[in-house]
Amino acid sequence: MGIFRAVEQVITGRETFDGAGVKLNRIFSHNFAKELDPFLLLDNFGSDDPSDYLPGFPWHPHRGIETITYMLSGEVDHGDSMGNNGKILTGDVQWMTAGSGIIHQEMPQKAKDRLSGLQLWVNLPKSKKMMKPRYRGITAKQIPEVKVYPGVSVKVIAGSVGSKKGPVKDIVIDMTYLDFSMAAHKGLERKVNPKHTAFAFVYEGEAIFVNGKETKVSAGSLALFGKGSSVQVKTGARPAKFILVTGEPIKEPIAWGGPIVMNTKKELEDAFKELEAGTFVRDKPKL
Repeated sequence: MGIFRAVEQVITGRETFDGAGVKLNRIFSHNFAKELDPFLLLDNFGSDDPSDYLPGFPWHPHRGIETITYMLSGEVDHGDSMGNNGKILTGDVQWMTAGSGIIHQEMPQKAKDRLSGLQLWVNLPKSKKMMKPRYRGITAKQIPEVKVYPGVSVKVIAGSVGSKKGPVKDIVIDMTYLDFSMAAHKGLERKVNPKHTAFAFVYEGEAIFVNGKETKVSAGSLALFGKGSSVQVKTGARPAKFILVTGEPIKEPIAWGGPIVMNTKKELEDAFKELEAGTFVRDKPKL
């Protein structure tokens, strides 16, 4: 399978508030922009207490990035300046390319039990920063699930596993997004592009990543991998669920201001001036 990637760092993130007061765990952000290029931010939101998430994320702008929202359980209502609106349900994915500018809202709805989801921000290269915005809503039924071994399965969101390809097509950044589920006492080896940044975020149970030595990563923590062409993982007495994400680094300057990510300070300033002037959204829905 090649050279197994070692876990260079285990990142636990920090509890914070965003939107109108949503309590969440910010796994990584600004301080890991270089190590995790092209990935900018990963949030794990949700709770058993509706007061932690019902304030939601009211209307706010984005430019220069893609946001990928994956609902593990529960429901989020959304709408945007392109005229898209609807619900993101358990197992669904919202893949939004902000490009030149979009304004949207994401409002979690009260869940019977627990609401839980992940939002990943992916940077766009300079040549695509101002591309036309686009929205892709992917339902759980559209995401193929592959039984890799008995007790080991994977949902293919982006990229491919064997002959099964994820439903997200025409991705700007060459990347994969896989959701693995492993029963107790199982093992798995997965090839990854050696030129890609790679990480695994464990959202349930405990995964053990192997490269000569073993690194245990529990739910709520992320494993950032070093160089290599494969990832080896196993489980002990506890099962595990985790996303494995890889992507080609952009290696460009970053000028970051809240929900807007550009290449220079001037581009960032221009974006906020346009926001104040009401000219931020360039591609509006046809009536």
